[in-house]
Amino acid sequence: ADENFDNVLNSAKTKQGITDDSMLNVDSLKKIVLDYKKICEKYTKQKFPTNPNEQISLAVEAVFKSWMGERAVIYREKNNITKDIANGTAVNVQTMVFGNMGNDSATGVVFTRNGQNGIKEIEGEYLLNAQGEDVVAGVRTGKEILLLRKDMSKSYNELSNACKKLEKHFREPQDIEFTIEQGKFYLLQTRTAKMSAAALIKTSVDMVKEKLINKNKALTRIPAQQLEALLHRTIDQNKLKEYKQFTKGIAASPGAATGIAVFDVKKAITMGENNTKVILIRKETKPEDVPAFFSSEGILTSQGGKSSHAAIVSRGMGKPCIVGSTELKIDYDAKKCQANGIVVSEGDSITIDGSTGIVYLGNIPTVEPKVTEDFKTILSWAQKTKRLGIRANADTPDAAKLARKYGAEGIGLCRTERMFNADDRLSIFVDMIMATNENQRKYVLDKLGELQKNDFIQILKAMEGYKVTIRLLDPPLHEFLPNPEELMDKIYKNKNDIDISETKEVLNRAKELSEINPMMGHRGVRLGITYPEIYEMQIKAVFVATANLLKKKINAKPQIMIPQVGSIEELNHIKSIYDNVKLEMEKKYKIKFKINFGTMLEVVRACLTSNELAKTAEFFSFGTNDLTQAVFSFSREDAESKFLPEYMEKEILETNPFQSIDENGVGSLMDIAISQGRKIKNNLEIGICGEHGGDPNSIKFCHDADVSYVSASPHRIPIAIVAAA
Repeated sequence: ADENFDNVLNSAKTKQGITDDSMLNVDSLKKIVLDYKKICEKYTKQKFPTNPNEQISLAVEAVFKSWMGERAVIYREKNNITKDIANGTAVNVQTMVFGNMGNDSATGVVFTRNGQNGIKEIEGEYLLNAQGEDVVAGVRTGKEILLLRKDMSKSYNELSNACKKLEKHFREPQDIEFTIEQGKFYLLQTRTAKMSAAALIKTSVDMVKEKLINKNKALTRIPAQQLEALLHRTIDQNKLKEYKQFTKGIAASPGAATGIAVFDVKKAITMGENNTKVILIRKETKPEDVPAFFSSEGILTSQGGKSSHAAIVSRGMGKPCIVGSTELKIDYDAKKCQANGIVVSEGDSITIDGSTGIVYLGNIPTVEPKVTEDFKTILSWAQKTKRLGIRANADTPDAAKLARKYGAEGIGLCRTERMFNADDRLSIFVDMIMATNENQRKYVLDKLGELQKNDFIQILKAMEGYKVTIRLLDPPLHEFLPNPEELMDKIYKNKNDIDISETKEVLNRAKELSEINPMMGHRGVRLGITYPEIYEMQIKAVFVATANLLKKKINAKPQIMIPQVGSIEELNHIKSIYDNVKLEMEKKYKIKFKINFGTMLEVVRACLTSNELAKTAEFFSFGTNDLTQAVFSFSREDAESKFLPEYMEKEILETNPFQSIDENGVGSLMDIAISQGRKIKNNLEIGICGEHGGDPNSIKFCHDADVSYVSASPHRIPIAIVAAA
């Protein structure tokens, strides 16, 4: 263990009365060597090798073994380095030069440009009379590299010239290690420098201006995933070490947020509306919890994965979110949670980092994101280069405006059910579900239709001139009702209350609507067929909203999309409702509407029979979240929280299929659907609107598969634009 060696070294310095390693005398160094050998012999159970050939052989073996070390494995996972890309390491054996041969010797590490902000300046540090490992490992605090100009001006000039030559040759900022041995300058190694997202942006723009690279190279050198850090608040890294980690989960929506812990949805809404910063902590979230998302700074759940309700809604809103924190034990009644022996009660301050999945105790300062002129330049280059269309998943006017600001060319998915989640609407929607006959239901639907019309007007107005794809109701109705267990608990606690009958009615209806497997149950197009008045109301609201805007000379371009379609008969059934509404609206408003009618492809059968669907559908959009579930026969929430991490650890899967499209399975099915659909309609517009739309690897697949556009959360639009370039 490293501390054993550190203890020997520190003891020797204390005994000699010094603080700097370079001041150790010969006797101290000899004793340190002997003590080091004893430590090695204690742990290896064998004599320390003194034969140089044996030492080299063991050193080479150690480097090869490091490939499977924990840090190396994690690094490859985080950077998506698969076996196809690299499946082993190499070893260089070279002659040593020594930076510890006196005060005319030194060693150091420099970057040819600043790694944090990208400014063109030599940045780094060096040590006099020291070895390179002392700098790299941070054993000693180095001196600013500019001071080398004073200590060794000749060597500094050689270093400065080397930086320019290496950058010109490699056309990338360099990370350079050097040694000066008794006044002679040596370059030990150079490699492409690791840089922050902000630095990558600046260096890309600067190097184009300097004619070191062209615009295409500037775009390809920026890993699109890193851009996310520029679009969200982040934890102040200078303050982080002062705070203690509480627990860890799955990083579901990036950004940092601080606030007081709150476990009750209604309380979170009230406190948030009174300008108190809160972090909503739940075991899981449901559609009726969405109002609390607006009022909260961030969301933390103990269950779920990256495709859970909490994750998807948070990403759509740009709210930091951590899900699947399995160590977290939540007690709603006691208003507290516990993890790793630490208790957090309601009112305690916590900080969540949705980019890393770590929860901290206390209120850590955060840093505002900045969209610089250089960032805007990169986006403008990418917009001109890319072939793939980039649209947004947006359900509110604010989200639509943000998406447009970031460069979205329309909305690829507007989920109409999200519009029912607000407090003033959910109760009306519940009234519709509770209606006992068609007349009652129609009365409530008229009220909902008016609300939807107003929402559509605002969203279509925000996206004037661009297509807005409106998906009709998808989730099963029971999702909008309270949980039966919660209702039973409420009935039990208030059993003597004479007004409990209404709660009992809701419970009975919830039981009627509950399903064994709701993901494959009474949802989407199946709802539209069994409750046609719901889809009729929504379609009518789209037409009325469009008519309102067209009269004001606003170029509204809605499209209507049907979810969960598996057969042409289902699609044609809804198309007949659409046609009847269209005829009625054209007579009423004296307008010839051009509102495209299309379908989602998220059912396996739909993909395999896309040639039939293309005869009716004017566009396709792959719902890659549900399609991935169907192809793998995985429940995304269960998979991500129960077994997917182990699958990837054991290399059963290389990547999470809910993050990047599984090209061999899901991708092959998409290829079939695209090919068959375009045989019927050559110019058929085909998009994707799952979470994969913001994933760079999936975007590359979509580009190669000749998909027309991808649709991503508003905050991921810049990432998608750069990835598509």
